[in-house]
Amino acid sequence: MGDKGLNDLLRWSIENTTPAGPESTAAEEAPRSTLTQDALRALMGGPSDADLMRDSMAAIVSTDPEITLESKLTAFDNLEQLIESLDNANLLSKLGLWTPLLGCLAHDEGEIRLMAAWCVGTAVQNNEPCQERLVALGGVEKLVQMAVGKRLPPPPAVSASEAGGGKTDDAGETESNKIRRKAVYALSSAVRNYQPAMNVCTAELRRQGQDEHLGGDGKPIDAMDMDAVDAVINGLRDKLTSP
Repeated sequence: MGDKGLNDLLRWSIENTTPAGPESTAAEEAPRSTLTQDALRALMGGPSDADLMRDSMAAIVSTDPEITLESKLTAFDNLEQLIESLDNANLLSKLGLWTPLLGCLAHDEGEIRLMAAWCVGTAVQNNEPCQERLVALGGVEKLVQMAVGKRLPPPPAVSASEAGGGKTDDAGETESNKIRRKAVYALSSAVRNYQPAMNVCTAELRRQGQDEHLGGDGKPIDAMDMDAVDAVINGLRDKLTSP
């Protein structure tokens, strides 16, 4: 457990120690602080959120044949719930989990790609540090390509088995509408109120020939202008049909 968790435990211990003497009744009636989930788990001997996040990603990217797709999806669901917390989402960078998470966008299994896009969207929502990491690692371009219907090739340094376990001929195929919707959701979260992500998004859309909702003057889209952002995002959604 990190210093923050230790400090939480120490503070909780001090504040919840009942003093001896006549003042004890008043002390018992005073409000007491609440332990953080990490501190409580440490007190009870359980894993921290950081441990759970690492374990989830380890299961997701494992090549062990005994770890089934269902188990990987359960791990992804657990990870997504954990990073609904802003603090936990920011742990993705500290734990080195952004790279494997973005690598899952190119996984052979469509359900893994969908969950990866979902997790990205959850992590970057109203979270500038995560938006910055997504831009820095080239994740916005990947999401744009998925949103317009392109399958991502596996990373060059990753073997076929590590990227998803088998097929290597999927690059260039069309992405499913269900997964495209999740990619659009992730893009929507990534670009709002964060200009660098919006700039990358619009540049990639133009590169993909998807510039009809970007204006004909080539000017940047203001990431703070929600109407302008909605025009871009809704333009991508409108291209999708029911599966």
